Amino acid sequence: MTPKNTLCLWYDGAALEAAEFYARTFPDSAVRAVHRAPADYPMGKAGDVLTVEFTVAGIPCIGLNGGPMFKHTEAFSFQIATDDQAETDRLWDAIIGNGGQASACGWCKDKWGLSWQITPRVLTAAIANPDQAASRRAFEAMMQMGKIDIAAIEAALRG
Repeated sequence: MTPKNTLCLWYDGAALEAAEFYARTFPDSAVRAVHRAPADYPMGKAGDVLTVEFTVAGIPCIGLNGGPMFKHTEAFSFQIATDDQAETDRLWDAIIGNGGQASACGWCKDKWGLSWQITPRVLTAAIANPDQAASRRAFEAMMQMGKIDIAAIEAALRG
């Protein structure tokens, strides 16, 4: 059954490569279907991959090979909640190691320009901590990080 709401992500010819990477990297992710163009079109030929149906962490997506005119920006990102440092490291390192780039505060970009927030649950809880001094310390620690260091966040919480 087709979901009522699906994210459409624009790629410049790499929708299948991206979907396959996401399926290998993120739990509850898979490539569902590949649809090829039935005729030539401005950015491709008949038989080229036009769209790819896939899921990322359970979220239904369509990758559209629309051409080079639109780029991903940080205005859209996937936020992936992680349970421990090993999971945080694995996901962050997979994105960066596959041609991506690191950013600040748990953010990174994959090689196709899509932004990801690899966010340990400990960080989310720390920032929402009702003890404002502890929350501020955790937030200030996060502001100094690229990949989130859970031990450093926990230490900041303790003061």
